[in-house]
Amino acid sequence: MTSTPKRIESIDLLRGIVIIIMALDHVRGYFLAGGHDFNPTDLDKTYPALFFTRWITHFCAPVFVFLAGTSASLISQRKSKSELSRFLFTRGLWLVFVELVIVNFGWFFDPNFTFNPLQVIWALGISMIALSVLIYLPRYMILIIGLLILFGHNLLDGLVLEENSFKAFLWAALHEPMRFEFIGRGFSTNYPVLPWIGIMSLGYSLGSLYAKDVMPALRRKYLLIIGSTAVLLFIALRASNLYGDQSKWEEQKDGLFTLMSFINTTKYPPSLLYSLMTLGPSLIFLGLMEKPLGSWSKPILHFGRVPMFFYLVHLYLIHLLATAALVIAGIDWHQTIITRGLRNFRPEGFGFSLPVIYFIWAFVILILYPLCKWYDKYKTSHKEKWWLSYL
Repeated sequence: MTSTPKRIESIDLLRGIVIIIMALDHVRGYFLAGGHDFNPTDLDKTYPALFFTRWITHFCAPVFVFLAGTSASLISQRKSKSELSRFLFTRGLWLVFVELVIVNFGWFFDPNFTFNPLQVIWALGISMIALSVLIYLPRYMILIIGLLILFGHNLLDGLVLEENSFKAFLWAALHEPMRFEFIGRGFSTNYPVLPWIGIMSLGYSLGSLYAKDVMPALRRKYLLIIGSTAVLLFIALRASNLYGDQSKWEEQKDGLFTLMSFINTTKYPPSLLYSLMTLGPSLIFLGLMEKPLGSWSKPILHFGRVPMFFYLVHLYLIHLLATAALVIAGIDWHQTIITRGLRNFRPEGFGFSLPVIYFIWAFVILILYPLCKWYDKYKTSHKEKWWLSYL
């Protein structure tokens, strides 16, 4: 056993940035006028400001899952393999419960749980359960498995089971986003877990760069090399249109829309190109931030140290604000009880322009800041409370 290692500020900073950005997407989902009439990345219907408002949030889930793997590697510095495996397994089960109950109620305020999407917290939980087994392998084997999944899972894109059966559900939960109806309840596999297991495995492998005997300059060098390689590989593969994403890019009406087409990769499930596009720049960012951070970073670090707390609180806060906005607008607030998914949240006469969405987002972050700062300090001063590691 070793003493608790000092937190890696560059990791907390990146995590803090992506969860702040994540809140923007969720504010958009509840408050944008006509926000569910079309996909913001549909180039036939979108406009640049809306496209990039959605596109920038693509970084959130892969960074969140990848850094969860890196954090597990850091925990391995102070826990035995059996202790780490037990922690990952139990926390993974807890996160699956959180997704199905706490998160889904936060999304929909539906006590009957009519619709149950399996999203990022579910994928995070299942990936942790998988990692709880994988950590018994040599670290190089975990890296190989992660790379094989990342580069190979798109070979499975053509395999779809078009039926409402448990077998089809199991396959969809692994690799195919689909909707199902069981026991009078709807389920959707928004985040098929196979590619996310690969991403978390790669994050765990990267954790070796944060071993105590690795010099910061060497770590910075490798992070910049790996990140730059991922970006260049994304550009080369995307330009070829040969492999790595079901959605091909095409020349559009002007250069900006052509760029939008080029970076408009598939998130559900995360394609190889989507992963390279998001994780490559993120690794470069980690390399560039491999240095003492100034006072400017402190507010963001508070968010990055309590990501699960932020995630749960921000969902309920945004949904409650949407309910309050409906009441103020004189619209029946019962419409915030959503039984068929967020895309069916379309109260007539409700919604705001994109600039107002950014204002509401800033308001949400300002409200969350003192809460996250308090919880960060509480966790830091109460390390003896084991349950804090689950929230």
